[in-house]
Amino acid sequence: MRLLAAAFACLLAVPVSADPNFWKHEWPETDFSKTSVENWVEILSGGPPKDGIPALDAPQFIEAGQEDGIAGTEPVITVAIDGARPRAYPIRYLTWHEIVNDEVGGVPVAVTFCPLCNSALTFDRRVRGQVLSFGVSGKLRNSDMIMYDRETQSWWQQAIGTGVVGDMTGVELAQLPSWMESWDQFRARHPDGLVMAEPAWNRAYGRNPYRGYDTSHRPFLYSGENPPHDVPPLMRVVRVGDRAWPMDRLAQAGEISEAGVVISWRAGQASALDHAVIGQGRDVGSVRVRDGAGRDLPHDVMFAFAFHAFWPEGTWMLGR
Repeated sequence: MRLLAAAFACLLAVPVSADPNFWKHEWPETDFSKTSVENWVEILSGGPPKDGIPALDAPQFIEAGQEDGIAGTEPVITVAIDGARPRAYPIRYLTWHEIVNDEVGGVPVAVTFCPLCNSALTFDRRVRGQVLSFGVSGKLRNSDMIMYDRETQSWWQQAIGTGVVGDMTGVELAQLPSWMESWDQFRARHPDGLVMAEPAWNRAYGRNPYRGYDTSHRPFLYSGENPPHDVPPLMRVVRVGDRAWPMDRLAQAGEISEAGVVISWRAGQASALDHAVIGQGRDVGSVRVRDGAGRDLPHDVMFAFAFHAFWPEGTWMLGR
């Protein structure tokens, strides 16, 4: 937690304003007259400036069988699109870059991960007849990353995949099915798959700068309400639409079929937000979400506080 505390101390030194004019010097090409943000106090600087966390473009890939530097329990985001070999995007890289702009099977995608919310989502980058590319704004709202697109300089809320400031306000990105699982689980199912190669950046890949975060009592950089029903704010929940299933219920049941979805849980995936070394994190398990016909569905595995913040009227699937 020492690195986290240092980051927090840095944040406290950054001025915050409820007036969008505060941001205009940094974002001269963003149209702040168009926005769905009602309370600008919610927008915080996370410390790094625009692109201070560098998104990745057109990453390189290697054969899954050639990768021997990733621990078997380390989490990856799996993207499997018809007509393309399945790809694994290791969280050891996304922890430091948060967004990967890629193309899979002819589909331009943005693979995203917000460590403070544990939110891992994959979006189609095609919007209004153009292909967008995304970067990290350095701004947070409810502890969730605000992305921006380089084409219109609009801001996008990662957890909900929606434009919140600028010309793209109100536009929703299409979310694609993807899921977090362990590296061992990916390569066992897809021995012919591909894995993103280590980026050419000087980063401590495989280390977790948020050590102990997901066992904290309070979310980092979050001042909103705690979840209802005594659900711990940093418990992982599986979100499908506006419904959330607590991970402890899934781990106990193994598989749950309700509300038109089938959610299965299996052990073997390390938390990316526990131990200083990602591969040594405690086992939090992996989930798959499918419909009744066995097709993978878009979903998220996020912290309970983030679900409550963005879906305050959402349904908690507690099984009671």
